[in-house]
Amino acid sequence: MSPVVLVTEELAAAALDVLAEDFEVRQIDGTHRAALLGALPDVHAVIVRSATRIDAEALSVAGRLKVVARAGVGLDNVDIPAATARGVLVVNAPTSNIVSAAEQAVALLLAVARHTAAASAALKAGAWRRSAYTGVEVQGKTVGVVGLGRIGVLFAQRMAAFGVRLIAYDPYVQPARAAQLGVHLVGLDELLRESDFVSVHLPRTPETVGLIGEKELNLVKPGVRIVNAARGGLVDERALAEALADGRVAGAGLDVFETEPLTSSPLFALDNVVATPHLGASTVEAQDKAGLAVARSVRLALRGEFVPDAVNVRAGGPVDEDVRPLLPLAEKLGRVLTAVAGHLPERVTVEVHGAAAGHDVSVLELAVLKGLFAPVVSEPVTYVNAPRLAAERGVMVQTAAIEEAGDLLRVRGALPDGRSVSVAGTLGVTAKLVEVDGFDLDLPPDGVLVFFTYTDRPGVVGALGVALGEAEINIAAMQVARREAGGEALMALTVDSAVSPELLTGVAAVIGASRAAVVDLRAD
Repeated sequence: MSPVVLVTEELAAAALDVLAEDFEVRQIDGTHRAALLGALPDVHAVIVRSATRIDAEALSVAGRLKVVARAGVGLDNVDIPAATARGVLVVNAPTSNIVSAAEQAVALLLAVARHTAAASAALKAGAWRRSAYTGVEVQGKTVGVVGLGRIGVLFAQRMAAFGVRLIAYDPYVQPARAAQLGVHLVGLDELLRESDFVSVHLPRTPETVGLIGEKELNLVKPGVRIVNAARGGLVDERALAEALADGRVAGAGLDVFETEPLTSSPLFALDNVVATPHLGASTVEAQDKAGLAVARSVRLALRGEFVPDAVNVRAGGPVDEDVRPLLPLAEKLGRVLTAVAGHLPERVTVEVHGAAAGHDVSVLELAVLKGLFAPVVSEPVTYVNAPRLAAERGVMVQTAAIEEAGDLLRVRGALPDGRSVSVAGTLGVTAKLVEVDGFDLDLPPDGVLVFFTYTDRPGVVGALGVALGEAEINIAAMQVARREAGGEALMALTVDSAVSPELLTGVAAVIGASRAAVVDLRAD
């Protein structure tokens, strides 16, 4: 049966089409709590917007759930800690609305500068009052940008076209980076004293709530106009209303509020305030981008692949193109290591050799752990819960990046009994398993792989073939590696069907193998 994706709010038609290619798509009204809880038990993914609440209760009834996707940026309606504890991936669409949000801030700034909303309302009410709505030009003014994140940068770039002087406050941005953008970094107090227009572009955190309050509004340049299209609560609404009423602030453009939805506020009675109901992401393009982004993330998640927009994965974020192809190989190497070792290692080292070593390769630790634990735990192993499983079982993992010629991924495991086991693979035209426990191989890491370690001597290959043939196990490929004639040897086989533990033990006894292992990579 196809995995089930539950869509609880309106989603772009293009996104629904993407999902329908591989999954069964069901749609309900997520604001109807009873219907939501009743629909969750057999779904594998749920896609929400802002109205559906996925909390601990909802997660507790969703026994098959693998991913919660928010078609937008904010995640206030998703209990991320509870999802993480259950190994459920949480993703959003962090870049879907950045252009729309930046343009909304520009629109509010221009509307405040020219009294657009008040003049429109007056005219529609029958009053032609040109002189009452004399505005100011933007050109030549100083625009202060509070926060130079992705949206703040887009806003600054657009305002530069108006011929303004741009200054910004952001303690996490280096002056050289700001200079590249044509922006001069200053402290918040200096920004407030110098700016003719102030636009806020910060996330809502305990540190940023109330960032611009009564104290800060007493520092502003007389006649300043303030825009907030980021998050409610960053500008103290009561203090702002007082500053607008007494003339310290000439106008404000607000798209967000401390409490939403909001239909009554002292700010709404002021003609010099332009207020909109959180429309920053409300464009056709942003909605389509958000829907398509989460649809693609859901597809990746349900395939067990790494999702760049996962918010509760330790190595979340963009993965370099030199690193991404190594993820499936890393997971398979983790599986092979567990099988060959016959025990979980105490310490794991992921060695990355070659071009990928020059990038952030921490995500490969997650892929290795995912493969390492998949054969030995009953619960599904994901990029989310793999670090927890490692911590609970005392498995330490580290990465070593080695920039040298030749691309290679090697995983070393230190076992509790003092042994050390290693496996390695490489990517070329196809992926290859090139080393197991110190023996050189050249084998595709696919299908059912069987390994026997034994003392090199005549007749072993024939005896093995007979034993597997009697069990109706067909050998698709075979390789023998040895360090010296008559010494320890490794035989690696690819077979066409599963090998039971009993059969593995029996065949090992027939050929006198000291160690035997099987790993099924067909699901990968």
